[in-house]
Amino acid sequence: MPDSESPHIVKSFEQQLARLHDKVVEMGGAVENQLTEAAGAVLEKDTDAAMRAVEADPRVDEIEREIEQMVIRLLALRQPLAADLRQIVAALKISTDLERIGDYAANVAKRSIVLNQFNLPYSLAGLANMVVRVQDNLKLAIDAIGENDAEKAVEVWRSDEMVDDIYNAIFRELITYMMEDPRNITPCTHLLFIAKNLERIGDHATNVAETLHYAVVGEVILGNRPKGDTSAYAVVRHREGENDRGQAEHG
Repeated sequence: MPDSESPHIVKSFEQQLARLHDKVVEMGGAVENQLTEAAGAVLEKDTDAAMRAVEADPRVDEIEREIEQMVIRLLALRQPLAADLRQIVAALKISTDLERIGDYAANVAKRSIVLNQFNLPYSLAGLANMVVRVQDNLKLAIDAIGENDAEKAVEVWRSDEMVDDIYNAIFRELITYMMEDPRNITPCTHLLFIAKNLERIGDHATNVAETLHYAVVGEVILGNRPKGDTSAYAVVRHREGENDRGQAEHG
């Protein structure tokens, strides 16, 4: 902000930044709760939780639009510089990732309703482990936002590889079940999509961490993002295509 700005204008700008920050934290809490409901829908066969996860999605979208409007207004009227500019742009980028997380959580919930029609002859222990890891990473990413904590952001960034490894183990296990008995193909296919959606939630949580880290310290996290074995991804990539939005909204 220019030195000529009055204390009143500076205070007003700081209040607007604080409101923007609070709105991003609110959105983070909403998608975290949405993921919790979706996870319960799958692991506990809770149809009510599935419906709550799906019904929460419009509110998440609404918060994203509110953040976008706040960002546009701040950029147009305040012309922020340096750290303030990073914080404002980061809010916009983070809200986009959070909205995608909400979409994936809703899709997990929708598939869980279909999955409840089947008696699964195998354990969901691997999926339950993946759910815990993804939930932990998302919670840590949202905590990092609330506290502007770059160290927590790095911790999220480093944890993504473990989520990938669990996903690939689940992928191979489900493929084996489908090969052993054709009757497993339909439920296993839904489980594959659920696992993939969870893996994508982990990726978007990592995006949030990277953006938050840059907003706080002004530097990107050095090194390539840790990734697990990508062989499973290679097998299904041609089926999914590059537009992951279609999977989340229409899968």
